[in-house]
Amino acid sequence: MELLIKGSTELNKMFAALERTASGLRHDFGEVENLQQSIRSAHDFVQKASARIEESILSDLLLVRPSAGLLTPNVSQAGDGRDEFVLSLSGASNFVRANPHFAISLALRTNGETKIALIYSPIDERLYYGEADAGAYAYSTFHSARVRTSNITDLSESTIAYNTSDNRKTFGDARRTGCPALDLAWVACGRFDGFVSDPIDFAEIAAGELLVREAGGKIAMGADLVATNGHIEL
Repeated sequence: MELLIKGSTELNKMFAALERTASGLRHDFGEVENLQQSIRSAHDFVQKASARIEESILSDLLLVRPSAGLLTPNVSQAGDGRDEFVLSLSGASNFVRANPHFAISLALRTNGETKIALIYSPIDERLYYGEADAGAYAYSTFHSARVRTSNITDLSESTIAYNTSDNRKTFGDARRTGCPALDLAWVACGRFDGFVSDPIDFAEIAAGELLVREAGGKIAMGADLVATNGHIEL
């Protein structure tokens, strides 16, 4: 197959599957914009759209690794115990309100380690991707560029994204975008210097974890999820 982005054939097949799924998602987004008079109706519609994402992409992914398992926030499908696709619609609450800041997060894990990661923002058609030990990249308009975390060292000058429910102290210029997958992608490409989150479904951050590490950042998952550019401490 013709390689669309820098990387392995498997990475490109996964991206092709994402693009096909995203086309339907962009149509769904247009429908949600027409449902804003009823948030409940919009919420129900987005739940169904999320289920369609899982269904539509599964057949494509199984062509990449036929015996792989599948993990989403709604589905756990056993495979061969070696390979697993991890999929999530991140920022669904934004989608419900016709806010375009949402993304599909997709990772391929082998023996418990993420090997391929893609985070795709379907409205602006921007992709963040990477493979283990091969770096992290951003792709848009048929061009790939390697990305790295920022070099900010002073916490007071930092921009930190938060996905927390309490009133804890924040640091630097605090941002709340509602899309953890893109928050992690933006740490990887230097738009944010760090990210702090309450415990979160692993499907939503599996791809972002690899991107942050490949871009030179650090990430720790304990009581909180904390990702940084590798230069600041949170």
